[in-house]
Amino acid sequence: MMTRKSWVDPDTNELRIDGYAKRLTSFSRAFADGVVNEQEISDQQARLIELMKEIEPAIDDETHARITRLMAELTAFNIMQLAYEYHRQGEEFFRKKS
Repeated sequence: MMTRKSWVDPDTNELRIDGYAKRLTSFSRAFADGVVNEQEISDQQARLIELMKEIEPAIDDETHARITRLMAELTAFNIMQLAYEYHRQGEEFFRKKS
């Protein structure tokens, strides 16, 4: 069994989950060329669905409801953060920095 990694830094109250995501091999490969393509998105979705199907039957209804809310809140946060950065930086946000 893996050692539990906290989702929030206890000292700074900052989310750690982004850092965990950035260490995923799939994430590093997808961003290596500075462009995420349709196949990389499809592959990531397949990995996500596989994990969901593995975990969902192993948890009770209350835990399922709580994790569902957590995933929805995290997704909302990520979309809001992306939209904020895009509006703040405009098209430069998506251009590869030299």
